[in-house]
Formats: sequence, structure tokens, C-alpha cells
Amino acid sequence: MDLEIIAVFVLLVLSLTSFALEKVSVDVTAIALLGIILGVAGLRVSASWPSVSEVMMVFASEAPLTIACMFVISAALNRCKIIEKVSEYLSKYCVYGITKFMLILLSLVAIFSAFMNNTPVVVVLLPVVMTLSKSLGVSSSKLLIPVSYASIFGGCCTLIGTSTNILASGIMSSSEMYPEMEAMSMFELSKIGVPLMIVSICFLIIFGRKLLPDREGLSNIISDIKRKDFLTEAVILADSPLIGKKAKNTEIRNLSGVRLLDIVREGKSMVNKMNELHLAKGDKLILSCKPQGIIEARELEGLDLFNDSDLGIKKLSTQESIMVEAVIGPSSSLISKSVSDAHFRSRFNLTILAIHRKGKNLNMRMDKVRLQSSDTLLIQGAEPSLNRLRSSEEVILLDQTPEIAEDVRSKAPLVLMILGLIIICATKAILPISVASLIGVSALLITGCIKPAEAYKSIEWNILMLIFGMLALGITMQKTGASSLIASLLGNMTMETIPKEWQMLVLLAGLYCITSWMTEILSNNATIVIMAPIALQIAHQIGLSANDARAFILTTCIAASASFITPIGYQTNTFVYSVGGYKFGDFMKIGIFLNIIYCLGTIALVSTYWEFWPKAIN
Repeated sequence: MDLEIIAVFVLLVLSLTSFALEKVSVDVTAIALLGIILGVAGLRVSASWPSVSEVMMVFASEAPLTIACMFVISAALNRCKIIEKVSEYLSKYCVYGITKFMLILLSLVAIFSAFMNNTPVVVVLLPVVMTLSKSLGVSSSKLLIPVSYASIFGGCCTLIGTSTNILASGIMSSSEMYPEMEAMSMFELSKIGVPLMIVSICFLIIFGRKLLPDREGLSNIISDIKRKDFLTEAVILADSPLIGKKAKNTEIRNLSGVRLLDIVREGKSMVNKMNELHLAKGDKLILSCKPQGIIEARELEGLDLFNDSDLGIKKLSTQESIMVEAVIGPSSSLISKSVSDAHFRSRFNLTILAIHRKGKNLNMRMDKVRLQSSDTLLIQGAEPSLNRLRSSEEVILLDQTPEIAEDVRSKAPLVLMILGLIIICATKAILPISVASLIGVSALLITGCIKPAEAYKSIEWNILMLIFGMLALGITMQKTGASSLIASLLGNMTMETIPKEWQMLVLLAGLYCITSWMTEILSNNATIVIMAPIALQIAHQIGLSANDARAFILTTCIAASASFITPIGYQTNTFVYSVGGYKFGDFMKIGIFLNIIYCLGTIALVSTYWEFWPKAIN
């Protein structure tokens, strides 16, 4: 094995480890990866390493441009409140019972997700589903995972359903091994994705309620039995009557639903001395509270939650304030800002009482926590202040169905017409999808369907940077021969150990399983950029035609998007994870069946369409 290949594998392993551990964000890892690859290229230490100009070609790729355009188009659809308008009619179907309601709900989610970014679809429907679950008499946890999964089902049906498919299409059209291979057509995946979607929706309707837990999101828990604890902080004020008292002898012990976990003095934990320690000015108390306990703790004299006395914000009394749950959206300006830097309380006169991230309470200093997309916040404030926050669209409040603004809704027919023209142009091959999408975005901007600032804000730049970094790694793997080595190992193992008539099925199964495993712990975009070239390499090495090689690419597309077992494999799963009060294992309990359906179904359908079954092999 050449030194260059070893270096590429080291970069690959380090990147995957960084993605899995999440010590730094995925886009930072991708930028660092791109920098290292360019740095080595600039030093010109090896002829088999790509040159700077070859690496820089990733910025000329059509796929990232197309994905950026689809973000803008999805934002325009979202701005016109099309999903909210449709959701108004969902309430009418509650009277027909949970089975028929789920059929309509999941079908609509899948259809929307086939033609727009599925993350906004799920985010917008979160408060709708949580509100309607009360009318249906079921907990929101019975509906939220199915909604997330349905968005994935729909994304697997069209070229623009997910960025995974757009990336794969770009890799197909730029393949050196198959220069005659055309890009993916708009509905090429439908013959695989639609049957799988129908079967999977039926599975969720029939078995979902039995396999899914009976839990509530925080907004419902507040008005019922409080089951979820939050970690929060409180500071002993200078004039507090608690000073000099042992914590176990104070009123803190009498607060309902409040447990004292630790006392921090001058930055040091006093957990081992907590029971005998006399409280002093500036002591920080780490409390585990039920929502009602947080309210009571804020009313305790001399105890200052979040140390907000120095911010000059008037405290809200229990009588005039309410608590609601909110989720940080994918395009919120709060992302990467700390609570203090975002000036949340001075802007809205609201208090963030606790932060949930991926099912866990954050126990670090709250005002220093940098907010991330899908973080769940417990917010306390007066109704007028909450309404101001609601209209700002900084977060998605889950206490009620969002209201529809008539002035922006009037643009909906125009946005739908532009999207329809993009689909027609791409389907009929009148224009490449990248060109059609860019012209469509131009039309949206010119007609005022979306403002330039909103368009720029809607683009998830962290995803684009991830794509650029992984495309650079893909080019490096191909140039150094690392992709060919992996493909050779997989191909040779199959050819030497499996009977000839079963080799195609085994290769498809192996590709699907490896891709599926990777996407459960990484992002779907990173997975497809790594696996799609390897799929083409395998097809080329075993002598498949360009048409048969498409079967391998489409298989990896489905596998890279079909992430059901973990809440971190797909962004929509991450959003419902905290909101629905789920545990990590809840996804595995139901997701394993959907993974089996998609795995076996994809292999069966691909083998049927391309005649890979044993009887079709000479």
C-alpha cells in the first residue's frame, strides 16, 4: 500500500471519528479536511496526490449550487405558509380516528418532502402535530417519529427530495470510469422509493403505536404530571437569608420537584461536602428541577436563577408568566451564539430556564452554552413577550399551531408555479437541474417571493462546507487509488467466495449495508460522497455497463438516506428526539424494522428492474 493511500485512510478515519464524536461541528471538521488536502497538494510532495487545481474543482461542482438553490426554494415555500395552510385541514380528520389521521398526515409529509427540503417540513409540523395529538387523545411521541420517518420516505423518491440524491447525480455525471453516464433524472428513484414508501407508511400505521413509547413532549408535560427533569443553576445573592445556613436546612429542600445536585464555590465542586457546607455569597447551586419546581425556585428570596440580577431584567412572577417549549430551527440566527451573546432576555424579556440537546440536559454554565440547531429550550415569560418571539421566527414555539399571515400567502401560487417549472425542465431534460434551479431562484427574488437576505439566511452553509470537504476527500481517494483499493477488496471477496449467480445480489447487499451503517453515525451527505465513487469503482471492476452501474448508485442513494435506527443519522430525527421526550433506544426499537424493509426492498426492486436475480444470469 502506497504512502499516499495510507495518508488518505488516516484522513478518512480521523474525519469519521470526528463526525461521530462531535467534539467539533461537522463543518469545522470538513473545512480542516479541505485545508489539509489543499496543503499537501500545494507542497507537491507526490504525483499521485491531486493538484491544487484538481482539489479546487470541488467549488465548480454543480451539486452544491443545486443544493443551495433548493434551500432557497424550500424557504420560499415555507415563507408562503403552504405547509401551515395544509395543516389547517388536518384538524378536520381528527374525528376519523388515529389510523386514518396518520395515513393522511404521513402521506402529506412524504409528498411535501419529495419536492422540498424535509427539515422545514418537519419543523413546521412540530407544533401542529403536538396540538392535534391532544385532540386525538394520544401522546405526541406516537406521532413525531413517524412524521420524521415519513419525510425520509418522501426524500428517497425524487432527485430533489434530499441533497443526497443531488450529490449522487453530480458524481454520476462526472464519472471518469463511465463518461457516457447521464445524471439522475427527476423521478428515476421513484420506482424504488414509492413502493418502499407505501409499505413503510402502512407499517407505521399498523405497528407504530405498539412499538412507539407513550411519552409527552415538554409542552404537554407542563400541564400534566411532570416526568422530565431539567438541570439549572442558581446563585446565592449578597443579601440572601440563605447565607450561613446548611443547604439541607434551607427552604430549597422543601421545594416540590427540586433536588440539589451540587454546590460550586469559586469554580470548584463541593458535592462531597454539600450536606455540611454553609452557603455563602456567590455560591452556585446545580439543581435538578421539574418545570413547576423551577417556578418555585425563582420565587425563593435570595436565590437568583441564571444570575440574572445583573442584567437589569425585571423578574416575572409566577402569576403573570407561563412556560413553553421551543426548538431552535435550522436557519435561526441564534445558532452558534451563547444565551448571553444572543441577548435573549433583553430582546424579548423572556428567560431560558433549561436547555435540552439530543435528549440530554446540559449541565454546564447555561449563559455560556452555544446554541445549536434542534436544541430544545424551556422558556418562561409573559404572553405578549412570547408572541413577539413567535413573530420573530427565531425559534419554533410548540404551544400552539402557527398562525398564517395572509400577505405572504398570496405569493404561494407563484412559488408553486416556479417549482413546477423547475421539475418539468429537469424531468424533460430541457435544462440541467442546476441551471433550472438557479433560474428558479432568480425568478423568486425578482418577483419578491423571497428577499435576498432571507435567501442567504436559508442556505445551510455548514452543510455546503461539509459537502466541499467531503468532495475534496473523494477526489483524493480516487486520485491516490484508495477508492479502487476498497472496491477491489469488496469485489474480490465476493467473486472468490460467492457462487457466480448470486454475486450481484451479494454485492448490492454489501453496498447497502455498509452505506446504511455509515449513515447511521455520520451525515447522509458525507456518506454518499464516500460510497458513491466506491460503488462506481466496484461496478467498473466487475465489468458492468453504465446502465447496470446506475443500479449500484441508486442503491447507495436509498441506503444513505434511509436512516431510522439512531436519532443522529438524519436531521429530522434529531429535531423530534428532544421534542418528543424520546430515548435513544426508541428509534432502534422501531427503526430496525424499517431498515430491514428498506434493505430487502431496495435489493429486491433493484434486482428485478436490472435483472440481477440468479435466473437472469447466464
